[in-house]
Amino acid sequence: MTAPSTLGENSVLHASATLDPAFRVAPVSRRTFGSFVEHLGRCVYTGIHEPGHHSADADGFRGDVLALTRELGVSTVRYPGGNFVSGYRWEDGVGPLEQRPRRRDLAWHTTEPNTVGLDEFVRWTRKADVEPMLAINLGTRGVAEALDILEYANLPAGTALADQRVENGSKEPHGIRMWCLGNEMDGPWQVGHKTAAEYGRLAAETARAMRMMDRNLELVACGSSNSRMPTFAAWEAEVLAETYDQVDFVSLHAYYEPLDGDIGSFLASNVDMDRMIESVVVTADHIGAKLRSPKKIMLSFDEWNVWYQSRFKGTPVPEDWPVAPRQLEDQYDVTDAVVVGSLLISLLRHSDRVTSAAQAQLVNVIAPIMTEPGGPAWRQTIFHPFALTSRHARGEVLRVEPSSPRYETARFGDVPVLDAVATWDEDSHEATVFAVNRHQDEPLVLEVDVRGLPVSAVREALTLSDDDRTATNTAAQPDRVVPRPNGTAELADGRLRVQLPPVSWSVLRLGQGE
Repeated sequence: MTAPSTLGENSVLHASATLDPAFRVAPVSRRTFGSFVEHLGRCVYTGIHEPGHHSADADGFRGDVLALTRELGVSTVRYPGGNFVSGYRWEDGVGPLEQRPRRRDLAWHTTEPNTVGLDEFVRWTRKADVEPMLAINLGTRGVAEALDILEYANLPAGTALADQRVENGSKEPHGIRMWCLGNEMDGPWQVGHKTAAEYGRLAAETARAMRMMDRNLELVACGSSNSRMPTFAAWEAEVLAETYDQVDFVSLHAYYEPLDGDIGSFLASNVDMDRMIESVVVTADHIGAKLRSPKKIMLSFDEWNVWYQSRFKGTPVPEDWPVAPRQLEDQYDVTDAVVVGSLLISLLRHSDRVTSAAQAQLVNVIAPIMTEPGGPAWRQTIFHPFALTSRHARGEVLRVEPSSPRYETARFGDVPVLDAVATWDEDSHEATVFAVNRHQDEPLVLEVDVRGLPVSAVREALTLSDDDRTATNTAAQPDRVVPRPNGTAELADGRLRVQLPPVSWSVLRLGQGE
């Protein structure tokens, strides 16, 4: 389906906003556009790594997936988990392949062959031109093991574990700067689950020791697994009371799906994300004030996406402990893509505090990229808003306070039909507006006052929408759903006017005329 080519003068809904370079939130952080690779399902095996595939390189990495990762615009990749990391022995994944043990992974009830480990992952990140973000096991392990992996990964030759890395084929240190101190330790499902007091003390001790070895690290303390946890905010407060001086970030995780067919609430999912971010910010700042600290803790939203967890809960646990089975392979439709676009709007809107994020996950497992073993790779619908936002969000985030019609939702109350954020890049003199129409039936005419910016032309206007909102992309039809030119976008006399179809995500690029 193509986007509309003319403005509907009889459109019922109208919204407006003003862009002004004086009202800046913060610079766009490239780390906002991170992703996540966990040893779960087919994310690693037949995802990023498949030695027998026709596109595979000498290291067994799929070339088609590498190309799509670059196109997606991923900046950082969190690894190796996720729930997987809380029972993981990193030593199993280094050294000669024939000597690596097979282990049962308790998190996902599968067998891990350890064919891909730390050294392979770092080689992959260099091919993909992304920054590695490493999670360490604080579920079944502790300070000593954290120091061991740090020595192996980051120290130059001359110590036992650094020399082992050199012998394993990586002469230069991996130079990993960003480290997650465990994963979702508040969750009873986590191997080695801990109370906030237990985890906070361990995380502080681990962080302090790691900084003794390398003072230039950036460390992430575990926040709540989601905002519905009974300990939400109290967990952050207690953990940060222990770790505040030792860490740089606290993590947030959130997944969304339509519950009981409630699409109206689903389309407003980023209202919940906004509230979660703002709650963690005030909690962190409260602890900072109590400690009389001038430091600001940043937020790492290092797991977020649409995930149909209700489907997953009904999936039987594998009895035979398989290697890389098909798990959590959600197929995303148009509505899912619009929600993903709106979640990216929330992350950008909070760029003053959310300076790192990771969409979970990259390939096959609740992912923007899908593959078939021995076959093709393709872009899911959610690929497109991520790729276009990563490509065009440059410079500074501008504060946008739109005037919009509103509608009532069962989960989040009264919400605006329009959600939007904008960026302004001084170097290219380009403003970019990212906008969502949440209304399920009506188009929305949006008018944006841009007289405060030196722009005079619409460089590009793309909209993702479709008459069939259940439409998906498949191996047979990989481009069934793609963003298409929106011919209604007009810029005249300092005002942008555009029509946004129902349930749509749009990117509007404005610059100087020829």
